[in-house]
Order: sequence, then C-alpha cells, then structure tokens
Amino acid sequence: MNKLFRFLSWPILCGVLAAFIILQYLNNDRVHGYNTATTTPNSYAQSVKIAAPAVVNIYTKKTVKQKLPPLFNDPFFKHFLERNNIRQKERVQQSLGSGVIMNEQGFILTNHHVINGAEEILILLHDGREALANIVGSDPDTDLAVLKIELDDLAFIHLGDPAQAQVGDVVLAIGNPYGFGQTVTQGIISATGRYGLQLSTYENYIQTDAAINPGNSGGALVDAQGRLLGINSAIYSRSGGSQGIGLAIPIDLALRIAEDLIQYGKAIRGWLGVEVQPLTAMAAQNHKLPPGNGVVVTAVASNGPADQAMIQTGDIIIAINDKDIGDGNIGMNLIAATRPGEQVSIDLVRGRNHFNVTTIIGSRPE
Repeated sequence: MNKLFRFLSWPILCGVLAAFIILQYLNNDRVHGYNTATTTPNSYAQSVKIAAPAVVNIYTKKTVKQKLPPLFNDPFFKHFLERNNIRQKERVQQSLGSGVIMNEQGFILTNHHVINGAEEILILLHDGREALANIVGSDPDTDLAVLKIELDDLAFIHLGDPAQAQVGDVVLAIGNPYGFGQTVTQGIISATGRYGLQLSTYENYIQTDAAINPGNSGGALVDAQGRLLGINSAIYSRSGGSQGIGLAIPIDLALRIAEDLIQYGKAIRGWLGVEVQPLTAMAAQNHKLPPGNGVVVTAVASNGPADQAMIQTGDIIIAINDKDIGDGNIGMNLIAATRPGEQVSIDLVRGRNHFNVTTIIGSRPE
C-alpha cells in the first residue's frame, strides 16, 4: 500500500506544481497589461506616446462675404446696390482641423478642405509651441494638402503599411475634435477600399469605427504600434457627428500626392484619354466574362494615349498591367498613379475577341 501511495504521489505533486507555475504566469501577464487569452494589450498608451507628438492642431482664418437675401438676386436690386455702392458685409470665419508632421523639415500633411481659402494658418504643436504655416500645395481631387512650418526639433510620425491592414485590426484616431485639443479614440478597421461616396474624385478609403468628429480632419489614423496608416478625412453621418463610420485616406496614396505637391506644387497624374461606364451583368454574360469586372469605353479622346493604341468606343477594358479593374474605380486609380511617359498594358474585349495593347500614358489635362 505504501508503495502504491508513493507511486501515485509524485505525478500528483508534479501536476500541482505545474498548475501553480501556470497560474503565476497568467497573473504576471495580467499585471503587465496583457490577457494571454487574446494577446491584446489593455493599454495603448505607448502607441499614443509614439504617434501623438507628430499630430498638430490647425486653426485657420479667412474673410467671407455674408450671403444676401434671395430678394437681392433680382436685377433691379443688384443695380440699386451697385449704384449706391452698397457692399456685402464681410466677416472673419475661423475653422479648425488637424495635421500630421511627416518629417523633421516641417512638412505637414492635412486635408484640402481644412485649409481651403485660408488667409492665415496657425499650427499648435503637441509640446505647446505655435507657428504660422505656408501652403506648399493642395489637391482637391484627393482632398489632401501639404503645409510647411519653420521650427526646430520636430517630432515626426512613423509610417505603417495600409496594404497589410486587415478588417478587424485595432486603430487609433488622433486629432482635434470640436477644438477640444488633442484627443485619441480607439476602434477597428471596418473595411478597406471604400469608394463611390462622391467625397472626392479619387477614393480608396480605410473605414473605421474609431470616433472621428469635426476637427479630426487631417489627423492621424495609426495602428496599435503607433504607425501611420491614413489621414482622417471624413465622417459619413446624417447628423454631422460620429456614428461609427469614419474614413481615412491610405498613407501610401497620401504620400505619393504629398511628394508631388512638394516637388511640383500640384499632383501629377496619368491620363489614358477614355470615358467609361461599368459593364452590366447582362453584357458580361453576353461576352462570357465574369460579373463585376470590366468597363465599356464610351468615348475616346482624339490623339490621346487610348486613341494611339487603337482603342475604340464599345471596347471592354478588363485589366491594366494584369490587374483586374473591377467596375472602373481600381482602373482609374491605377492610371492616375502611373507617371506620364510610362508604358501600360491593357487587356481588351472587342466582340468575341480578347487581345492586349500597350500605350504610353499621358498627362492628365488641367
């Protein structure tokens, strides 16, 4: 009997000891801010500490004319106003937004609509310093702008990779909502590649449920490590406040536009010289094409790149540089991102024939 007890006691003792060690390990993880069941940090303070110093508050001023009553649109009253030299009253309009310091040279990325028409732009840094900013360039088609300040010892943002971002990833929105001062909200990526919202010409938004409110525009959307994924640009809301649908411009697109604005003062985009419309499901079936991919050429600009490649009205474009173009948005962004002078390969369907053409991309007309 004693032998049996000694035989069984060792496994039991080892099991109790192992359980004690595991419990201690779990407790230590909780103390240090981690839950081992999910390996998700309970605090993003370190991420905020990394990113927040590079996010600035932007205050703008511009002079606007007060709107006249509709009655004064009548030609008689207009003549009366001009004859008596009665001018519209003017007032100074103030607005606010956010921006992100991109490098130690003082270049700041923000939204076009934040600084559009501004006569004075004041930047408030995270460390309390202030500086007046100059506009380097602005691009309404992507709602992006670059500013420049002249200060030393500037903190700048670390970049992430939007291409690696996945739905469900944790993100933080940092900005200046309602002029409260720098504020951080937390959420997840709800979707990527959002477009068709008619907020700008070129759309490829990251959607997030992190609270984004007026004043957050131009601020940073960062990942859980504090790396910049996008520039917060808009909220999709009926009330004007955050309802869980925030939109950010991916930083890879924003950087490409920023580089153009710094170097050329404007965005440089490729141009194919066609007008298109999405391929209908019936047309796709008739041409034995998979649904949801392809556009029909409805017009071709004379002597443009498409015309020189012998592309015709009625042709169906299905791929550019071996990439499916979807309903046209992907293709439009691919062409816009191509530098003028570069060659592209275009897959077409004409009637029952599939073929490929190449052409040199031109400059998008002003």
